[in-house]
Amino acid sequence: MTCEVTYKGELRCEMTHLQSGDKIITDAPTDNHGRGKAFSPTDLTSSSTAVCALTTIGIAAEMHGFNIEGSKAEVTKVMSNNPRRISEVHITFYFPFFNYSQKEKKLIEHAARTCPVMLSLHPDIKKEMTFIF
Repeated sequence: MTCEVTYKGELRCEMTHLQSGDKIITDAPTDNHGRGKAFSPTDLTSSSTAVCALTTIGIAAEMHGFNIEGSKAEVTKVMSNNPRRISEVHITFYFPFFNYSQKEKKLIEHAARTCPVMLSLHPDIKKEMTFIF
């Protein structure tokens, strides 16, 4: 098992990562009967895309001898109805100025676009990525 999820009531869940014991609380969003006092499950899905991309870029950077420390990503999730689902994920990546070569920029973009979470999202979800170097 990877994690255990407990329903706490009032549309709130607590996830426990079994290997580390770390916990994450989720709330339903305000536009779907919730309080919005924590990440919603769809917030986690869209945010996980950026986390996975940065992690995968970090692996590529280590393998190819360059640094992305201090990089960040801003995530925007767009929901649709009928059915209610994530319809778009927009991620803007910001990389500190390390004078990246064209090869390194291509590695960064390829790693982001092919990270495991990105490849796991349904093909109907629009995925837009912007890279600011």
